[in-house]
Amino acid sequence: MNTSPRQKILIVDDEPDIRELLEITLGRMKLETFSARNLGEAQALLQREDFDLCLTDMRLPDGTGLDLVQHIQQRDPHLPVAMITAYGNLETAISALKAGAFDFLTKPVELPRLRELVSSALRMPTAGGLGTAIERRLLGDSPPMANLRKQIDKLARSQAPVYISGESGSGKELVARLIHEQGPRAGQPFMPVNCGAIPSELMESEFFGHRKGSFTGAVEDKPGLFQAAHGGTLFLDEVADLPLSMQVKLLRAIQEKAVRSVGGQQETVVDVRILCATHKDLEAEVAAERFRQDLYYRLNVIELRVPSLRERRDDIEALAMHVLKRLAKDTGQPEARLHPQALEALKNYRFPGNVRELENVLERAHTLCENRMIEAQDLRLSEGNCSADGALADLTQIDNLEDYLESVERKLILQALEETRWNRTAAAQRLSLSFRSMRYRLKKLGLD
Repeated sequence: MNTSPRQKILIVDDEPDIRELLEITLGRMKLETFSARNLGEAQALLQREDFDLCLTDMRLPDGTGLDLVQHIQQRDPHLPVAMITAYGNLETAISALKAGAFDFLTKPVELPRLRELVSSALRMPTAGGLGTAIERRLLGDSPPMANLRKQIDKLARSQAPVYISGESGSGKELVARLIHEQGPRAGQPFMPVNCGAIPSELMESEFFGHRKGSFTGAVEDKPGLFQAAHGGTLFLDEVADLPLSMQVKLLRAIQEKAVRSVGGQQETVVDVRILCATHKDLEAEVAAERFRQDLYYRLNVIELRVPSLRERRDDIEALAMHVLKRLAKDTGQPEARLHPQALEALKNYRFPGNVRELENVLERAHTLCENRMIEAQDLRLSEGNCSADGALADLTQIDNLEDYLESVERKLILQALEETRWNRTAAAQRLSLSFRSMRYRLKKLGLD
């Protein structure tokens, strides 16, 4: 830990005993502390000093810790803030994380947990290198991608569980890796696991480990994914595929921050950040009672939606050029070029498989093309997913403009509903409509 000059910690609490406990503990960690009894004093100190971390109680005489989090978010969004809440007040802690808090502690404060949190917060990367690293990995200049980068930057500075939603092939695992790599756990393991690929009978052993002799074939002790990810991040891909029996055990592990291996007698404390993803509508899975509501709320503290390739068609050319450069490097051949008609065909294709499908299409075309020029026919795109989005209809075929516009509106709304499995809220977001506006249109078109 860099202590020259000493890192500065702001402590905000109206209880003298708590302030003294935190001051002594952090002082022994060779950290310089400044204390405030209320929101006003804290804001005054923030004006005068540059801090590396803020620890604040939730209840203050002249406001709340959430007020302070919001103040810091506006003034210095890269300053980590940890909230101290009453024991068992999970709802308050979640509100703090959603507001932008780095993490939270519960009273009575456990000193090992305090030291662990402080050390983690002080390992945060500096603000300067974050955006550049994300831009190198997430190609595209479209507004959806600019917004995604901004959200990744913010979430990397938190320890809140994140639910990453999006279609298959849209890059959810890459987003999870970026959140991990730009945060304080970057030097620790990132453990991705496809929940749908683990046989149900082996799932508990895979997650929590097992002891030698605990079942047939257990010839030695084996740590599980939670133990392997200790100090780092556990990424649960396709989390909706977990059976209900395993969901119960996962919920307990997250709540208790401890796991018990199969055949073991004692629990092992684990420190992992949970990120999860699925291409399914997790809220609909809860409604259908295929996914536990309590686990859903623990995992979905913050939702981050990864846009589909259809929503960022302006990025297709940059993505295609990047893929073709990589293919040329991998094969040792000259870089293939895209014929303008081939590029236009890509931009008019719906890409149900998103970026992953684009990569597959170009890899096939790279092999089939002649003279290093990829023609439209080399792409072999499915006609059923080709569209003329953005093209105007032939005016000679339009009898009534209102009827034509209504048919276009109906088609787009039905498409959005189908792609979101008839989740009206998600469909409205995809079309940039308010839920009230979406409801009005459904009623007007007879789709309600």
